[in-house]
Amino acid sequence: MKIVLPLIAVIVLVLLAFVGVEIANLRFLFGVVIPYAAIATFIIGFIYRVVKWGRSPVPFSIPTTAGQQKSLPWIKQNKLDNPSSTLGVIGRMFLEVFLFRSLFRNTKTELREGTKLAYGSEKYLWLAGMAFHWSFLIIFIRHFRFFIEGVPPVVKMIEGLDSFLQIGAPLLYMTDVILLSAVTYLIFRRLFMPLIKYISLPADYFPLFLIFGLGASGVIMRYFSKVHIVGVKQLVMGLISFNPVSMEIMQSIGVVFYIHLFLLSVLLVYFPLSKLMHMGGVFLSPTRNMPNDSRMVRHINPWNYPVHVHTYEEYENDFRDKMKKAGIPVEKE
Repeated sequence: MKIVLPLIAVIVLVLLAFVGVEIANLRFLFGVVIPYAAIATFIIGFIYRVVKWGRSPVPFSIPTTAGQQKSLPWIKQNKLDNPSSTLGVIGRMFLEVFLFRSLFRNTKTELREGTKLAYGSEKYLWLAGMAFHWSFLIIFIRHFRFFIEGVPPVVKMIEGLDSFLQIGAPLLYMTDVILLSAVTYLIFRRLFMPLIKYISLPADYFPLFLIFGLGASGVIMRYFSKVHIVGVKQLVMGLISFNPVSMEIMQSIGVVFYIHLFLLSVLLVYFPLSKLMHMGGVFLSPTRNMPNDSRMVRHINPWNYPVHVHTYEEYENDFRDKMKKAGIPVEKE
């Protein structure tokens, strides 16, 4: 059920948008009201989670370390695995955020032939994660043509590189195929790997199915069911300028676009409430953003506010008579 329920939820969302637009003709609701509410929820929720994490005290110096730290002058320090300076932390964070370095170095452990412990590589997971995130980013940048009057040169350059194979008409974007392939791999990995399937929750499957539906609806619009692209840009520009377009323009846009927009709105609402917030949380993780300099700089616990301490002298003053009667030695008679 933890697999079926998220899948049913995404299918219900698709049907809800289809019925709402195609049958009930609620284009203003799905094209204006819901996107505005989703964007506001995303911004407020994202800021709230980041501020909440940022205000959390870090009682101890807990950086993740994996190499030789800065200690003796004749021992070479590993400045990325065990950084002792801000520059080293920036280098480690850069590799973590843009290249998923810790995932690249990750290994899997499993029992084989009874009690034999085997270690293996997880490079396929790293490759799928890289393909998914970078494809999603490139697709997001490509969509800037709908948000800006006139296509910026950088967007044109990215589109040209993304479609340089020139397969079919319209041109096939490689990131569309890579994104759907990577999401499919991540879904199948949770379905067919027993250990991963055992620890997976509905909250792990739902965003994968949702993103797959989002990508699939975008592919359908581009290659199979055409939409009024000029009307789509007018609608998006109207949303950005807080000047929604007329119902006539909304009527000219096909239902697939509204399904795509509704799934995107659900993803924006779901984002700050889910594990997807690792996008902002990775920068606030003390295991990643702290240098290992506890030998050079004393880490002050922000929870160490001044408190009244009951000293032994005060304790003995309070109970000296009873301590003498019990035969307990005292410092002062």
